[in-house]
Amino acid sequence: MSLETLGWGPAFEHAFSSLVSQSPLSLVPGRVVRQHRGLLTVQTDTRTLLARTAGRLLHQAPGVESLPAIGDWVALQLPDGEGEALLHAVLPRASVLTRREAGSERDGQLIAANLDIVFLVAGLDGNFNPRRIERALALAWASGAAPVVVLTKADLRPDADSLVAEVEALAPGVPVLALSSWTGDGIESLRVQLPAGKTGALLGSSGVGKSTLVNRLLGEARLVTQAVRAEDDKGRHTTTHRELFVLPGGGLLIDGPGMRELGLWGEDDGVGQTFTDILELAAGCRFTDCQHQQEPGCAVRAAVSSGALPEARLASYERLRREQAFKARQSNASAERDQRRHERSQTLTGWDASRSKRRRS
Repeated sequence: MSLETLGWGPAFEHAFSSLVSQSPLSLVPGRVVRQHRGLLTVQTDTRTLLARTAGRLLHQAPGVESLPAIGDWVALQLPDGEGEALLHAVLPRASVLTRREAGSERDGQLIAANLDIVFLVAGLDGNFNPRRIERALALAWASGAAPVVVLTKADLRPDADSLVAEVEALAPGVPVLALSSWTGDGIESLRVQLPAGKTGALLGSSGVGKSTLVNRLLGEARLVTQAVRAEDDKGRHTTTHRELFVLPGGGLLIDGPGMRELGLWGEDDGVGQTFTDILELAAGCRFTDCQHQQEPGCAVRAAVSSGALPEARLASYERLRREQAFKARQSNASAERDQRRHERSQTLTGWDASRSKRRRS
């Protein structure tokens, strides 16, 4: 398999060339194509092999988000035989999809790297939730990749067209696709969104049909699927790892476990890109620092009063904006702590090396 088939391009080539020119090691490039409980599978242009992260990289990484993950391009030292490769570096990422770690206020979780498209998957059954789609859009925009909303199980809803229109209204300019993995209707509209060499990732909760969708796109039952619980339409966790698949048309698609929590993380303004309609209205407010509460001359509140802007959408915007600001402060504080810890460790390492040198002399 050629590296170009996996999405390799000039930017990665330049980064890798700069890296190897400064390294005494014999390194080759590869892409992480499978991630399961810390175990990584990497594909090079000649082979697929397990890889473990070099101790130096683990030690120098300022945080877990700097460690290799699915979709990363990495520099490997190949084994002499059939053993594990040693992963020495992660090449600079073109994009990164991150969320707040479930159950944590301090840690982020890297979902996938080097994406061109994030497919936000929601089922047209009990899973359909416009507010959750807005939250997923904010994550996708913040990643640096382009979002596409995918509404699965369209065969279950005779009013699917009206739901598509509802989502289009809350996702201006974003493609919204309704399809059925069961019947195959609409599958080609998704396939054309992912041309050869481009990488997409599926983001959605359990039970929305991500694994069924991957099987349909692959043309074979590669992934195990389960039905949702009949009593509440909740999904069961079927997929337990993240994996990158090469589709028959040459597109690259990453699937992983379903996520019920989509906490915002970082400073990128995905919220602003998700709510461009509210920002455009806010430009007409009397005060530039209007908080859209009780201020006189608030164009946003006037739109709510007239029915032009749903109250629920404004409430969602305000909630996500507060969350984004809080997470940005948390992320900065965490980064500062990690940097201080890293600097202390480097100082101690240098001191130990100096002491060792004096002893030898």
